[in-house]
Amino acid sequence: MLCSTRYTHLLLASILTALTFHYPKSNAQLTSTFYSTACPNVSSIVTSAVRQALQSDSRIGASLIRLHFHDCFVNGCDGSILLDVGGNITQSEKNAVPNNNSARGFDVVDNIKTSLETSCPGVVSCADILALAAEASVSLSGGPTWTVLVGRRDGLAANQAGANTSIPSPFESLANITNKFSAVGLNANDVVALSGAHTFGRAQCRFFINRLYNFSGTGSPDPTLNTTYLATLQQNCPQNGSGTTLNNLDPSTPDTFDNNYFKNLLTNQGLLQSDQELFSTNGSSTVSIVNNFAGNQTAFFQAFAQSMINMGNISPLTGSQGEIRSNCRKVNGS
Repeated sequence: MLCSTRYTHLLLASILTALTFHYPKSNAQLTSTFYSTACPNVSSIVTSAVRQALQSDSRIGASLIRLHFHDCFVNGCDGSILLDVGGNITQSEKNAVPNNNSARGFDVVDNIKTSLETSCPGVVSCADILALAAEASVSLSGGPTWTVLVGRRDGLAANQAGANTSIPSPFESLANITNKFSAVGLNANDVVALSGAHTFGRAQCRFFINRLYNFSGTGSPDPTLNTTYLATLQQNCPQNGSGTTLNNLDPSTPDTFDNNYFKNLLTNQGLLQSDQELFSTNGSSTVSIVNNFAGNQTAFFQAFAQSMINMGNISPLTGSQGEIRSNCRKVNGS
């Protein structure tokens, strides 16, 4: 893997100020020093666990960042995606369409929680674990690092219906996806930057099989797909084959966090419909952003770091709200 790109806090702050990034509205104030006294080793504990997980599962980094993404888009960043059915939780977000048989990494979160409960019991929320694990996953895979803002508390409820409607789908148009981002205070720059997380990880055939054989009910493949890439995908995902076969989101460097994802879009080799539409939608502001990120990895890394901070600030619970779960899978006392 590439060495992690490290930015100093001062440099990143000055760049972000100059570029005037959009921040989602929030009633809470998260800070980088929330655990400085109560659990000063929290970041190193999380990073060590993610590093160990990556040694046996190269996909886990992408899976952990996806958990944080899918958590924040439903009820805000409150750890609700981690809750199993039981007690007052009658429907789990894990069983929602965007997560069922595809969301993974829950065991790694459990391991992190166990380590933190040993080191500083009752202090670190599961919601913050997701945010910290996402940053560690990116930096350990060659991507940027950023100062994770923490202080979230864990929610007391899950929202399966919300997960089914609020999480952007790989089958949706760019307009619909942009609207879902806008609904949680994120803009077009966030859409493109966060989509860049598809520079590592895998996707099952079922999430793009329609593009290969019957795009939009036409009986033909998606015309925006590179023909050579189409042939490769059809070989890996035959029409009546297993919908769960895994495919690299970035065929060139599938386990490295870099800007090759955007270079792939320029040659019509975006795996998911939602990926390629960032570049193939005429007149969209996303086209120029894709071009910028494809030609300037530093710009992508800076934007991605800020967009992760933006996303992590979606409606967090703080103070007397929520709780600090002792087990990320269930509400305390259940």
